[in-house]
Amino acid sequence: MTHNAKPHNPWREICAASIGNALEFYDLLIYGYFAIVIGQLFFPSHDPTTSLLLSVGTFGISFVTRPLGSIVLGSYADRAGRKASLTVSIALMMLGTAMIAFAPTYAQIGIFSPLLIIVARMLQGFSTGGEFGAATAFMVEHADAKRRGFFASWQMSTQGLATVLAAGVSALLSLLLTADQLSAWGWRIAFAVGLLIGPVGLYIRRNIDETADFNKLGQKQRETSPLREVFGRDRANMLLGAGVVAAATAFNYVHKLYMPTYAVKQLHIPATSSFIGAVVTGVMLMIAAPVVGHLSDRFGRIRVMLWALILVGVTTYPLFVLLNKYPTFQTLLMVQALVGLLIAVSLAPLPALLADIFPTSTRGTGLALSYNFSVTLFGGFAPLIVTWLIDATHNKLAPSFYVMATAVLSVTAVISLGRRVRAGKIAGMTHGSPRVSKV
Repeated sequence: MTHNAKPHNPWREICAASIGNALEFYDLLIYGYFAIVIGQLFFPSHDPTTSLLLSVGTFGISFVTRPLGSIVLGSYADRAGRKASLTVSIALMMLGTAMIAFAPTYAQIGIFSPLLIIVARMLQGFSTGGEFGAATAFMVEHADAKRRGFFASWQMSTQGLATVLAAGVSALLSLLLTADQLSAWGWRIAFAVGLLIGPVGLYIRRNIDETADFNKLGQKQRETSPLREVFGRDRANMLLGAGVVAAATAFNYVHKLYMPTYAVKQLHIPATSSFIGAVVTGVMLMIAAPVVGHLSDRFGRIRVMLWALILVGVTTYPLFVLLNKYPTFQTLLMVQALVGLLIAVSLAPLPALLADIFPTSTRGTGLALSYNFSVTLFGGFAPLIVTWLIDATHNKLAPSFYVMATAVLSVTAVISLGRRVRAGKIAGMTHGSPRVSKV
């Protein structure tokens, strides 16, 4: 295909890829935001901490099926096409969301109630496992090679949009409804809003064109096993990619998703105020992510990622100290605004960076595995880990220790990846932007 045949304004494709990511993250946030209510309704216990641990533990269970989803749907994206995989993943997301929205409580059907929630969360995890790889591959393959960072960053910008929507809905419900009303039926409205996003995304995805890069692949390339190729030829890149993701996802899940629960349980800030803080984070991420994506195109993704991860590591402890010393609404807003900016800086370059280190034939699988392996280990169980850490150490600053540990891992991975790029050991570089190699 000639250069003139490429779409000059691929916003329709960007929207198609982003909307599933928005739905995925909206569902994750809503579950996290209502973890206390869900724990009381579906995992009742005489000990509130045990109930909360079971609830956030179930949140983490969905990440167990992410690797399986990344294998199945990632390979499907490399064999049948990005469009086909994206359509399947959003349909499965909608099913999982509906199961939670209409699930009977423990008081109604007993032990089958938490089992239903667990199955729904595992189904959502499976669909999400393939979503990132196919969506990111779809985005970068529709974008101009010099603007891949910018266009792929909309994956993360839509996470900001989902945060604004999820936190906004949660804040509105907590403001308008009493605690009893919120527990009885209000939380279901929050999940039902997610169901409104799904059909729109499904329609858009069924009416988009496959990427030119995928169409250029020969039948022989599509028939090979993408999974075998990734674990063979691309194994080092996959592991380093997962290492790069670790700190960004830990910081994201601790400071954004878990923060409303932390603000209520540890800082004793009203729920509505804590959700408004999350809205501020979402707005900052939504606005800043495309800007950072553009900067990664100009200055190099490895260079931007390295400085971003160092910032994440050195700021997390002072932010928690500030929150605990001055546990006010104003402090929370200020901290969450800075958190949104830091999340944008650390997450925005990631999709294009990961896409650049895998060739077209295995891009969907490689992206899905490296991202979801790391998100499962370091992000999905972050709420459970930090809840346990606080309870075990009686130290409200414990979440920052977890983030700092992952930052060390990610900085090491970025430096190692930069060395491999300079040594010419990344075959996928011929398919990606040369900007990734700037260090």
